Amino acid sequence: MPTCQNCHNKWSWKQTMKKMFTLDTGMNCPYCGERQYQTRKSRKNAGLLNFFILLPLLLNIFFDIPAAILLSSFPVLFFLVMSLNPVLMHLSSKEEYSF
Repeated sequence: MPTCQNCHNKWSWKQTMKKMFTLDTGMNCPYCGERQYQTRKSRKNAGLLNFFILLPLLLNIFFDIPAAILLSSFPVLFFLVMSLNPVLMHLSSKEEYSF
């Protein structure tokens, strides 16, 4: 779970999920109110993890997967990825740019 770099409090899973669904790059700490940013490595890992939602489509190119299995795998993978994203998030007090 992410830990605030200012007050060193660990965010809960629920708090992290709420903060993840904002369009702003910075997130205010629920404990001290300081602005926190997701680290570059954490954003990269989240992007790679989100790729796994589309993995069945890629596998369908190489293997003949029935449509029922293909369609039923999306909600399972989506739930799995969304539940793992807060656990893998790391925070920084400074904003790190991707390039």
